[in-house]
Amino acid sequence: MAKKIQDPDFWYSLLLPYVNWHTRRAYRRFEVHGKENLPKEGGLIFGVNHSNTLMDALVLLSSDNMRKVFIARGDIFKNPFVAKLLNFFRILPIFRMRNGVAAVRQNDDSLNKAVDVIHDHVDLYLFPEGTHRTKHSLMRMGKGLFHIAVDANKQFGDQSPVYIIPTAIEYGDYFRYRSTAMINFGKPINVTEFFKHTTEENEAANINLLKDQLHDEIAKLFTYIPDDEDYDAIWEIVKMKNEKRAGGLYKKMLRNRDTVSKVLKFREEKPEEAKNLFARVMDFAKERKRQKISVMSTAKKYPLLNSLWKLAVLLVGLPYYLASAIVNLPVWLTTLIIRGKLVDKAFGNTVSFGVEFVLFPLIFIVGTIILFCKLPWLWALGGMMLLFWSYRIFVDYNELCRRWISDVRWTFKTKLRKQYKSLNLNNLF
Repeated sequence: MAKKIQDPDFWYSLLLPYVNWHTRRAYRRFEVHGKENLPKEGGLIFGVNHSNTLMDALVLLSSDNMRKVFIARGDIFKNPFVAKLLNFFRILPIFRMRNGVAAVRQNDDSLNKAVDVIHDHVDLYLFPEGTHRTKHSLMRMGKGLFHIAVDANKQFGDQSPVYIIPTAIEYGDYFRYRSTAMINFGKPINVTEFFKHTTEENEAANINLLKDQLHDEIAKLFTYIPDDEDYDAIWEIVKMKNEKRAGGLYKKMLRNRDTVSKVLKFREEKPEEAKNLFARVMDFAKERKRQKISVMSTAKKYPLLNSLWKLAVLLVGLPYYLASAIVNLPVWLTTLIIRGKLVDKAFGNTVSFGVEFVLFPLIFIVGTIILFCKLPWLWALGGMMLLFWSYRIFVDYNELCRRWISDVRWTFKTKLRKQYKSLNLNNLF
């Protein structure tokens, strides 16, 4: 009997813990919420927003130890070696008309395998938007996920219910490595019960109803902003209001959603005032970015005081940082070169993850051998621990330095600070 993509595999199981550990290492903070919403039995299909290329799948993979199979767009399977590698990583292809009629015909095989995955009670993850986009919004969803759900329900829904699980990922930053990541699982959509009670006889109409329901449910799970002409201004307001407030990622997301709600209400009730405010916000954002000031600095009441403690930390950590920079030169230099050549900057964090994933273990192994060959074992052990944390410290030090410079600039930009104060965001929202 041919091996299924969801079947246990020795080499996959051996590699998985390192992949998951490395993924969590790629974020300063990593949170998973809503696991209590996941049904204990039945076939589960996870519909997830897609905003950060391969990192989305990696973040989901590391959310728990359950077996998972993913579906990705078919064009990345063109190379036979890549296709074999993706199959090893439990990823099935799904093709679209843009890939050609011949390619689309291959979807039947993938859809049948996907249904079989669900039947075996292995979690199936899809990104129904079909492509990634670095926005706190949602694009129009394709039908692939819903066809799988319908077919699965037809085949075994009378024996075991089929669920679609609305799922959202929210990142602190789409482009900066070692930002934050939060996964939020929503309440399941019981597909089996849906088809028992639907009044629609047309399957296409039912699929559209499921699409609308999934879209609405995912939108409740992260900082969702309607993708219209005011998106950028609203997102700027959200960042300025909530960037520096204390609390976990989930609480921050709730504050973000509350701010979005207030801004949208303000736009609805006072459209002309809102239009004027959004224009001023974008003028301020343009100048802030031109002067390379972080939005985090604008949230500080005493930026000079903040810059002083950051400077103290930077000075104390400077020797370790310099040593880390030298030791990890192959990692950060390779990352810098590859990221500089990217056309789609959304792949930046995927590149940072991939380069560190491959090169850092080599640096750590070689460095550890040298330490134990050259130093007494106690000193070598201490050096090994410093080496283990070195790349994380290197990245975080660079980020702290960026924020320190931003705080200093913000302290002395009196005109820009007056412009910010005139926006009166705290009183408005």
